[in-house]
Amino acid sequence: MKKVRITVMRIARYDDLISEYENPIEHACFMQTGQVFVADGWVCPEGFCQSAWESVSPFVMALSNGAENLYDGWMKNPRSAMISCNDGFRPVSFLLEAMDEDAG
Repeated sequence: MKKVRITVMRIARYDDLISEYENPIEHACFMQTGQVFVADGWVCPEGFCQSAWESVSPFVMALSNGAENLYDGWMKNPRSAMISCNDGFRPVSFLLEAMDEDAG
């Protein structure tokens, strides 16, 4: 198994949906653009959002086990994936990249 780098690429925010449908949440998302995490195989990186992990973990597992060309070559880098978390109010886009370093 290989380690997988997870980089926060973009954070969207839909204020119209938030104001209409969401109950107030003080700290809904703590991710920051450019933040980098490293998944050690199947292990969720320390400090990574648990809800986001549920969205990205199947792709982390696939990449860490050598999967390439997900969805018939959708990514320019065959050992990567662009995955968003499932927050419909403020989705975060993550770039997942298989590293050459073995998971511990």
